[in-house]
Formats: sequence, structure tokens, C-alpha cells
Amino acid sequence: MRQRVPCRAMTVADSLRRAARGLMAPRQLRKVARDRFGYPDLRPGQLEAMRAVLSGRDAFVVMPTGGGKSAVYQIPGALLPGPVIVVSPLLALQQDQMAGLTERDPSLGPVRISSAESATERREALEALREGTAKFLFVTPEQLADPERLKEIKATKPVLVAVDEAHCISAWGHDFRPDYLQLGRVVRELGRPPVVALTATASPPVREDIIDRLGLTDPYLSVFGLDRPELFLEAVQCTTDEQRWQRLLMRLKESTPPGIVYAATRRSTEELAERLTKEGFGAIAYHGGMSAGERERRHEAFLADEAPIMVATTAFGMGIDKPNIRWVNHVTLPDSPDSYLQEIGRAGRDGEPAQALLLFRTEDTGLRKFFSGGGLDEEEVLKLATVVSLAPHPVSAAQLRTETGFGPRKTAQMVSLLEQVGAVVHRSGGKLAAPRYAPSPEEAAREACAQAERFQTVQRSRIDMMRYLAETTNCRGQALLAYFGEHLEHRCGHCDNCADGSVEAIAPTSAEPYPVHSTVRHAEWGDGMVLQYEGERMTVLFDDVGYKTLSVPVVVEQGLLSDV
Repeated sequence: MRQRVPCRAMTVADSLRRAARGLMAPRQLRKVARDRFGYPDLRPGQLEAMRAVLSGRDAFVVMPTGGGKSAVYQIPGALLPGPVIVVSPLLALQQDQMAGLTERDPSLGPVRISSAESATERREALEALREGTAKFLFVTPEQLADPERLKEIKATKPVLVAVDEAHCISAWGHDFRPDYLQLGRVVRELGRPPVVALTATASPPVREDIIDRLGLTDPYLSVFGLDRPELFLEAVQCTTDEQRWQRLLMRLKESTPPGIVYAATRRSTEELAERLTKEGFGAIAYHGGMSAGERERRHEAFLADEAPIMVATTAFGMGIDKPNIRWVNHVTLPDSPDSYLQEIGRAGRDGEPAQALLLFRTEDTGLRKFFSGGGLDEEEVLKLATVVSLAPHPVSAAQLRTETGFGPRKTAQMVSLLEQVGAVVHRSGGKLAAPRYAPSPEEAAREACAQAERFQTVQRSRIDMMRYLAETTNCRGQALLAYFGEHLEHRCGHCDNCADGSVEAIAPTSAEPYPVHSTVRHAEWGDGMVLQYEGERMTVLFDDVGYKTLSVPVVVEQGLLSDV
């Protein structure tokens, strides 16, 4: 892991603490939430995160979809003395949040700068922020990548940056977005106001990556609400694709729409939607290969209940504000429990019972590992590192793409890795340069590829953990929360294993040689964190090799682990 260097000027935090003095009491925050935002009450995790934000401290909030993440920045933002920048990846999601803010309190004045606004509208938005008639500015990370736009926003003197869908910043996350990688630099150029990062799914390595890339300083961490009692979890192993198809048909005939079916590939979504339509189900496909206009039309059709079943890849997900989704069915193994939690979390947002069915085959694991196996080409990394090293002046990302011929995503990923190994630094205006004591391009390329290989190793271990979650005969709720570093003291009571009594057949847990969440060391795999025990098995998340499941008796007898 890279070292995180505290970089926020204390004057910013101090001024916020002074401005927020007297607004920290839970009773007062609840009153503001009730009177100005219409929230009848605040949850414990929300309340403490809000108090941290008001005190000028960075915060990291992990809450399920529909659990009230937005309130964590909106309520403190309404009380702080200056504009709040909300970074969000989708215009539709921004529009929903802006409409919600306006409906709750028109004086909050949310504005947006995006490709959807004219130049005049963008100028008026910035003027409203400077004059104090607008409080919240919604913006995509792509807009912040523009140095001139960033300079204009900095002039409004923002007091808080809220990063929504923060898992997009992580190369470990399934919704990785290249422009999110630059947000740490963006925050510094804005004067380093406090930052609150928000996401519905972030396992320990994803959290660490987000904290690292954003440069958060001792953030207040709030992880709560991940157990969804209204969501019934099921998994069925199928021996053939035909068996999987028949199980899906049987379930859909028993289920009340609307719902989502997640498939692995673009082609499979279209084929499956066509087969379901022939069977009399109103299904449409959705994937990233469609035009933006077509995706938007299908998205709107699903939201309006004109299409009761959406068959989609993971491209369909972020920004869905549809509370009445009754089920989410997977017809392939997700690439990680992170993806799985994010996707099933779209069901039952209204608090009513919902179902999550996973239909998987053993062969799915190989497919997912194939998708995750695209390592870096060392020659390509060398080419990019050489361009930066030989450039007489700092170069922009656009110049790098022109000189190398690489696309935006590949360029952003390679720049990020070269930055990690000390071969690239950001200069003013977001331009890139080689630092004074940078490694040679050849050495930088080798080290960057080694770092990428470590990432792939951990990613493959995440796929293995997803397979374990699908195959376990223990409580699925406990297993899922343990992956996210949370310990559920009791059986969840809302999964198929709990329902059929098979959990009771599990052998009693052995003596636990190391406490859950403690740090241990393995001679070959290095340091790791103990996540859970199940019978005579224990799961440890190692920094360099990912998730490993070990035999507790063997660990004890052979002394495989030691305290750190």
C-alpha cells in the first residue's frame, strides 16, 4: 500500500469546526433533519457520520442502496458556511438528488455543471454558488478533469466535497471509472476541504484503496445497514445451462415483477431477453454496448414499469431509484461479493419483502477468472513511461493518448500504476511529469506490471470468495457480512440455509486462535486480517494474495500464523 500523507491545511478544518460549533448535538441534528429535510429520525450510523463531517473531519460511509447515504452530506452541507461539491457519475442520478433536495427545501438551491447545461447555465450556476444563493453543486468527475472548470469551481471556495458511488474510484471495484482516479488531486487543488466518500459496497481492500486514492486523513468510518432482513438470499447450483434456464423460468412464473436478471455478457443478455419474451415475459436487454440514447430509453421504460423485467450486465445499476423492485436473479456467478451486494441491494428498497436468487454453475468461476485475467503489457507500460520521462514539459492525459495511441481507460490505469511506483507525478493543471528521482522507464514498467499482477491475484481470490458464498451450507448472511469485515452475531434468518435448517447441521466452531478483525502474519503471504470462522475453517484477507481459507487445526498445529 502507498503511504498516505496528511495534506489538508488545518486552517480549513479549524474554520469548519468553529462554524459548526453548537450544531454538533444529536438533538439539534435530528431537529434539522426533521424540519428541513423531512426525515422523521436519523439512524445511529448517519448521525455519527454527520457529526464527523460538521467537525471538519473526513468520513467514509458504507450504507446499502436506499439507506440514506445522501443525508450524510446533505444535512451537514446545509449547515456549513459555503458550497458543497457533490461528485456523482451519472446525470440521471444527479437529477434525482437535485429534485429531492429542491422538494425538501427550495432554499438549498442545488445546481449542476454538466454536458446537459448550456454555457450560460453553467456560468449562472457558478455565480449562484459565489453569491450564496445555491448551496450544492453536482458535477461528474469528467467535468472536474477540465483544468479551467476546476479553477472556476475552486473560486467558489467549497467547504465540503461529497464523492458519491465512491467504489468507482477503486481499481478493485467492479464499476471502476478512470476519471475517479484523479479526485485525490482534484480535492487538493480545491484547497483540500473535508471529504465524505459514500458507497453501498466496499470490502476492506476496496475501502483501503478509496481512502488511499482520495488521500483521506484519519477518516471517520461508518459501515452499517449491510444486513437486509427483508431480502431473502438463495443460491442453487445447476449442472447444465438448460437446468439453469428451467429454474429461472420456474422462479419467474412464481414472482411478482418488476425485477432484474443479471447475466455475464452482452450477448447473453440479448439472447436471454429474447427467450423470455417468447415465453410471454415482458423482458428487455441492457448492456454497455448499446448507444447512450438506447440505454436511456430502456432505463426509463423499466423505471416506468413499461418493461417489467430487465435483463442486464453490471452496466445496469448505478442510479436506479426504483423502490419496488421485488427480486434480483443472477444467472451467472458475480465477479465478487462486492458486485453481488451492490446488485442484490437494488431489490426491496421500499422495505417490503424481496428475493435474491443466484443460479450458478461451477464453470462460471472459470469464465469470471478469464474476464479478470487481462494483465498489463509491459511493453505498453514502458512506452507510456518513456513518453512521460522524455517530455521536456509536463504533458496532459490527452497528449499521452495521442502519442501512445492508448484509450482513456487504459491510459488512466497505467498512469495510476506508474504513480504508485514513483514514476509519474501530477503537476498544476492536472498535467503529468516524471519526478526528479523517478525510476528508469524500464524499471518503472517492471514494477507497475508486478503491482498489476498483485491486483489480479487478489481479484481471483475475490472470485473464489464469491463461489464460497454460493456453495456454503452455513448462514449466507453471516458469510456475506464477514467478507465486508462485519461480524453478525446471530444467524441472519433470511437465507435458504437458515430456512431449511441446514445451518444447525454445521459443526460447532472450533476454538478461535485469533480474534476476528485481528492482524496476523503468514511466512509466505505476509500480513492479513482475520475475517471469520466457520467450523474448523477460518478466512483471512492477506494484503498481497487476497482471501485465503485455512484449516484452524493445521494453523494451530503448524504455527502458520503469528500475531502482528
